[in-house]
Amino acid sequence: MLDPKKLLDDLLGSQIPGTGSTVRDKAGQAVQMAKDNPLAAGALAAVLLGTGTGRQVTGAAVKLGGLAAIGGLAYKAYQNYKAGREPAQAPPASEPELLPPPADTAFHPSQAPQGEAEFTLTLVRAMISAAKADGHVDDGERKKIADKLKLAGVGAEAEKFLIAELESPLDLDTLVAGAKTDAQKLELYTASRLTIDPDTRAERGYLDLLAGRLGLPDALVDHVEATVSAAKVPAGSAPSSPW
Repeated sequence: MLDPKKLLDDLLGSQIPGTGSTVRDKAGQAVQMAKDNPLAAGALAAVLLGTGTGRQVTGAAVKLGGLAAIGGLAYKAYQNYKAGREPAQAPPASEPELLPPPADTAFHPSQAPQGEAEFTLTLVRAMISAAKADGHVDDGERKKIADKLKLAGVGAEAEKFLIAELESPLDLDTLVAGAKTDAQKLELYTASRLTIDPDTRAERGYLDLLAGRLGLPDALVDHVEATVSAAKVPAGSAPSSPW
């Protein structure tokens, strides 16, 4: 049975309980086993929280787990926006503190009107849609991704779900409808922005379109950009990607 929360943790590179390793680590091992196919390595990195631009989420978000990290980042951006602060122009020198969203706010998973599991799948779909934003996931790339997902060990049900989502055409109407509250709309955008660093017109255009469809004010989007940028660091030894 598909576990939405575990799938989101896997996509964010959260630690696997009892192993001290992450799905990202396993994906890296898979890449080493397939050096003759570098495009697949890049495609997998993009799906498992795209590091195509050489950045990945910091330890604070990874330790929280996917749902709490996305909610925490969205809540932090919202609080800064409501307080009238200026978005930071650059990430701080040290890793910023990241806390899960308070239980009494609409950002907490327990407050999801459609249920935590259903909204978690919406966030996963948002991340996959963002990863496909530049249009480079063709039939050949999907097969390469499927092969590497098996090596990454995300599980048969998760593989099936991810591949089905990769093969599905972009459906912004359904995606946006999956966010039932203003807080969820912000979380959906935050998850999408976490997945990609918009270095191409297609990626930037997708995020702008998504923000518009979600009805997010420009100033609030700027705070998400600053908050997510502060939560991402150079990936170091992460494989380079053509994305």
